[in-house]
Amino acid sequence: MEKMKITCKEATTICSKAQYGEASFLEKIKLNFHFMYCKVCRVFSKQNSKLSTMCDMVKKQKELSKCCLSDEDKARLKQQIKELENKL
Repeated sequence: MEKMKITCKEATTICSKAQYGEASFLEKIKLNFHFMYCKVCRVFSKQNSKLSTMCDMVKKQKELSKCCLSDEDKARLKQQIKELENKL
């Protein structure tokens, strides 16, 4: 069981890797085991995921605004980003 324990620093690294599909199966198991007893890392994981989603939305908004988004679509995207910010 000691082989399954990881530090919070390792957990944050694995969390970031997992978010981009780069974590191995064993790393994901270790991360989930770590989440069972570490609330701080669970919260970090959720916030990191939301932050990445927001960054993706901003990136898409910038890309789309260069082409053919209507003002209504732009306003809707901005509203969705603000709603995600408020959840953090």
